[in-house]
Amino acid sequence: MQLTWIDWAIVIASILICFVPALFYAKRSSQSTSEFFASGRSVPWWLAGLSMVATTFSSDTPNWVTEQVRRYGVAGNWQWWAFVLTGVATVFFFARLWRRSGVMTDLEFYEHRYSGKAASLVRGFRAVYLGFFFNCFIMGMVTLAACKIANILFGMPAWQTIVICGVLNVVFAAHSGLWGVLIIDMIQFFIKMTAVFAAAWFSLVEVGERLVGKGAGGWAGLKALVEKLSTQQVVIPKVQKMVDGVAQVKDGVPVMVEGQPVMSVINGTGQPFLDMLPNFSMSELALMIFILPIAIGWWANWYPGAEPGGGSYIAQRMLASKSEKDSLGGTLFFNIAHYVLRPWPWIITALCSIIVYPDLASIKSAFPAADVALIGHDSAFPAMLKFLPVGFVGLMVGGLIAANSSTILTHLNWGSSYLVHDFYRRFINKDATEGHYINVGRLSTVVLYVFAAVLSLFMTSAQQAFEVLLSIGAGTGLIYIARWFWWRVSAWCEIVAMVMSLVTSLAVPLLMPDTGFATRTIVQVTITTLAWLITAYVGPETDRATLISFYRKVKPVGPGWTDIRAEAGVTDAEVAQENRIGSALLGWISGCVVIWSSLFAIGNFLYSSGDPTRLKMAWILTAVFAVSGYVLLKVTQQLWADSTASQAREDERLKQG
Repeated sequence: MQLTWIDWAIVIASILICFVPALFYAKRSSQSTSEFFASGRSVPWWLAGLSMVATTFSSDTPNWVTEQVRRYGVAGNWQWWAFVLTGVATVFFFARLWRRSGVMTDLEFYEHRYSGKAASLVRGFRAVYLGFFFNCFIMGMVTLAACKIANILFGMPAWQTIVICGVLNVVFAAHSGLWGVLIIDMIQFFIKMTAVFAAAWFSLVEVGERLVGKGAGGWAGLKALVEKLSTQQVVIPKVQKMVDGVAQVKDGVPVMVEGQPVMSVINGTGQPFLDMLPNFSMSELALMIFILPIAIGWWANWYPGAEPGGGSYIAQRMLASKSEKDSLGGTLFFNIAHYVLRPWPWIITALCSIIVYPDLASIKSAFPAADVALIGHDSAFPAMLKFLPVGFVGLMVGGLIAANSSTILTHLNWGSSYLVHDFYRRFINKDATEGHYINVGRLSTVVLYVFAAVLSLFMTSAQQAFEVLLSIGAGTGLIYIARWFWWRVSAWCEIVAMVMSLVTSLAVPLLMPDTGFATRTIVQVTITTLAWLITAYVGPETDRATLISFYRKVKPVGPGWTDIRAEAGVTDAEVAQENRIGSALLGWISGCVVIWSSLFAIGNFLYSSGDPTRLKMAWILTAVFAVSGYVLLKVTQQLWADSTASQAREDERLKQG
């Protein structure tokens, strides 16, 4: 694909618009580590929310969604739609608790919640484990997507993409701190959303020309797309596993694995492309893409951006918010925008790619200069961008640069905060100047990106990386919820959970090589959860004084704190006033219904252009959205007012000494 001077002008303008404003925050971010890593705890709710949305919209996200749609139909997105339960729970149960804790990073939380050497051990271990290894793996995923996009569109080798993205991202991450990242995120959000809507529209135009005729337009393309795919299903056949051209056999029986997806007329043996729920008669598929995520995955797996109980860069932005109210509002806005506003442009583009590139061979044929090793079903998204007209190509390239940068910048700043604040400052050099810590943070951003770039060269697809991340975190999720509601959860519980999840992620696939990902995940979750629960009862307990101090500051709700609450001298009425657990539960339920009903209403309205029977369901879902939205509004207003009052009480308490 060739960029015209107009496209290049738009790309350069997009980069300047994104990054130049961040330069003005360099001086402010250099004042202290609190400014560099937590923006001085003065971020308004709308900026925190926009930054969360922009950060989780990385260059690998549309690629991954495209792969799910091509392999499992639209219903394949339940692998991440199920995390609505986690995200909205964070809004109503945890956002205010995080802000109330007053820590700079979520790892600092450990030495407020736990006691002794175990608390320090888990803080230091997770600082390196998450801030370095896990973080580099995630950035490797994002970098892999950037390499695939650049290779498909421009024939660029991976190393060139890595160098260009590295220079751009590392310079700004090291220069501007979290304030700069937040401002960049805000601007990039609007550029990225404009770009993906343009990609969806011109993909529909191309489908219209192929299925209807030249000049048909986008709306005609949408109608033809729905008419075509409403009769089609995707089937993933089992094929014999091949290693270096040799068919694999075990005990005289061929070893079978998933083959490439095949499109066929709906007959009940596959997953209909347009259905938003799985075909439950295909039990193995339904288990993987729906039952496991909705029944277990959302609370059992630790996944960055959708952590049970909140954490990582989501917690970083909640902690940077200027009040409990802003923490709650920003997280709620993020979840609505994340699950409702963003998915359908990606999904429409992915569905169009099925018409244009029905198999991998057609992608290879259309891009003969592309590296064959990088071509997969996640390559279909960048392959669709070839149909963008002059000007919009530049907008999309600018948008993809923005998507890559917003995520990489966040991960560099977040990972650096862990390595500097929770490891280096805590365990290696406690008495240095603020300027010294900021310089160490800047150096660590370079090291993080270099390791992430190397990792990206060993990855093959977005789905592969996604499954590895879920596997490593399987079984740890529940502990990050339980630690807020049960005093028995100790630092040793977290250590055992992390060790067991890592061990089982390696051992279970070796011991159960012929089982599917869903079955292996269930086994991992069961073993890891039982291990840390046993530790909670037989392992060392957290020091009583630490528990009492933590409770007085955070005031979590629930019977798991009954004895500690009494010893802390905090009344049940005070806890009820601070938490309003009934309202929070109602907010959680109504929030999930709002997101899912609006998400599926939009989908059905889009489908109705080619399938009028979908219109009735679209209006029913709209009515459900309206009712649940009213409930959500009332609950949020009440909790917002409570948070303001709680902040006033805390300010008064601090004033009195």
